[in-house]
Amino acid sequence: MSFQPSFHDIAHLGHVELFTPKPEESLAFFKNIIGLHESGRSGDSVFLRAWGDYQKYTLQLTAARTSGLGHVALRAKSAQTLAQLAEHLTQQNIQGTWLDDQYGHGPAFRFPSPDGHQVEIYYETERFVPQGDAVPGFKNQPSRYIPSGIAPRRLDHINILAKDVKANREMFHQLLGMRVTEQIIFDDGTEVGAWLSATNKSYDFAITQDRSGARGRFHHLTYFMDSREDVLRAADVLVERGVFIETGPHKHNIGQTFFLYCYEPGGNRFEIAAGGYLIFDPDWKPVVWTQADRAKGQAWGLQTVSSFHTYGTPPVGASD
Repeated sequence: MSFQPSFHDIAHLGHVELFTPKPEESLAFFKNIIGLHESGRSGDSVFLRAWGDYQKYTLQLTAARTSGLGHVALRAKSAQTLAQLAEHLTQQNIQGTWLDDQYGHGPAFRFPSPDGHQVEIYYETERFVPQGDAVPGFKNQPSRYIPSGIAPRRLDHINILAKDVKANREMFHQLLGMRVTEQIIFDDGTEVGAWLSATNKSYDFAITQDRSGARGRFHHLTYFMDSREDVLRAADVLVERGVFIETGPHKHNIGQTFFLYCYEPGGNRFEIAAGGYLIFDPDWKPVVWTQADRAKGQAWGLQTVSSFHTYGTPPVGASD
């Protein structure tokens, strides 16, 4: 029997590489204001993690001429599954490349999305080994909670922009086995948003329409807080540090997360979020939101700011 990807073949979102034209300022933002911890450096990249991330890093900041997504990495559930997924993608005429000697993890199969985003799948990973003050008092935690800045617990999800949402959603769903949890489909049948999960979370990966018509751009990256109150405190921290808040704190209808959006100095959008729902139903069917539904705004009536639909990185016309 030929291999067919299924739910949980992808274990979870592993890490995200962001390009920044202001590497020192971006690093200071993520370390001093957001409160991520530096794990190491290699070449033009700095690697960071939240205190609750089990891997050596979940964010790779890379100095570049412009902003945007370098690549997004997904961890497979096993070495065998990684090999099967790579072979299956190749059979579907997805042109990928095997990469060795990656910082913090083993061999990875990297390939483009239909929109041109760089995606990689890996299995072997280096876990964070706490030392000194980072050794947790609770043996079931990856490191000690030492709050600095906003101090999120872990990486949560990524949202990419796409010219063709449907084509990208089909790749992650049909070729990688991720579950479609929610969609936005307008009256003319156009799919303008899709939310997918590799876990029991409401989503790990989102794809939304790029209204500029550009391809391969980035919308936002999200780290998770334990409570809504933590998100409210994050808003205070950002105001105290002079960081512009694009929208929030408020609540999304889709995913049910309590959110706050800002921009890091390199220009990339960043979200702090809490909440969301878990899916235990094995027969879950995607929730479809209509054009009229979306016109109502967010969960409690807040209208979505226009920049949320128009801003992405890199800026249209820019190139790395």
